Amino acid sequence: MSAFGWNVLDLDYETEAERICTRLREITSRTLHKRGLVVATSGGIDSSVSCALAVRALGPERVFTLFLPERDSQDDSAVRSRMLVEHLKVKQEVFDIAPTLAAIGCYAARDAAVKKTLPAFGEGWKMKIVIAGGTEGRVNHFNLIARAPDGEVHERRLGLAEYLQIVASTNHKQRVRKTLEYYHADRLNYAVVGTPNRLEYDQGFFVKNGDGAADVKPIAHLYKTQVFGMAKHLGLPEKVATAEPTTDTYSLPQGQDEFYFALPHRSMDLALWAFEHEVPASELGKVLGIDTAKAEAVYTDIVTKRRTTEYLHMAPVLVVAEELRERS
Repeated sequence: MSAFGWNVLDLDYETEAERICTRLREITSRTLHKRGLVVATSGGIDSSVSCALAVRALGPERVFTLFLPERDSQDDSAVRSRMLVEHLKVKQEVFDIAPTLAAIGCYAARDAAVKKTLPAFGEGWKMKIVIAGGTEGRVNHFNLIARAPDGEVHERRLGLAEYLQIVASTNHKQRVRKTLEYYHADRLNYAVVGTPNRLEYDQGFFVKNGDGAADVKPIAHLYKTQVFGMAKHLGLPEKVATAEPTTDTYSLPQGQDEFYFALPHRSMDLALWAFEHEVPASELGKVLGIDTAKAEAVYTDIVTKRRTTEYLHMAPVLVVAEELRERS
């Protein structure tokens, strides 16, 4: 274990890029029998790298991109998305999904749950939810962070019902986006690209039938650190290649580690690698600069998230599966 360190995430990026692109060509044409790929670009690192690999694999003329902003999208997301498509020379359609979300009650349901926790919340306020507890060895729970128009910040612990309603309502965003991706995929006879990295895929950081739905997921085996390395290797614009991971879901800026992961992404990558390779928590702690108890809590959090999000990876469960297998 003395060799354990950050170098375990090193990668031969050219070899890996070519391997991914070869598989993308095979999957698109031979497995899925499609003419090209649809990629929704959020301006984030994962969708940007997925799009760049799709273009390298098939050429820009066979990749169609979407940018699907809504009321809470950060302005910088649009800037990075436009920068990416101009760099890759691919077609893009921009469609504001806010009216659709408003019509199905996304914002109203979310705000109603927030007001149950913080009655003063209203017009001009901004909010997000943040995770707490797991890295201290306790059960995870969520807190509401809200900023009033005068700048005062309020923090409240969310009850389970309010948390679930906020998540359920904001999940509309990912599901509406996926509906549009599949519309264009059907229209063009293309396949839909899913953009989770290994950390997100393993830990269930996606919405079922939302951003979790796809025909092919080209970077689900790459750690987030490696996705950043791939962006640099592929020569993506600096502003795109260095964009910090965010959820881009709530009106207040929110890092992924605030909302879901036990540690910032680079440390979490190493923790997941260490866990999968049975590195003792004490060794992980030394490299990350945390005590053994906290490293053990991170391992426990990995196991807990795998268990509680297992259903996200499951296909629909057939009640008569045995009979159907017999018929086949």
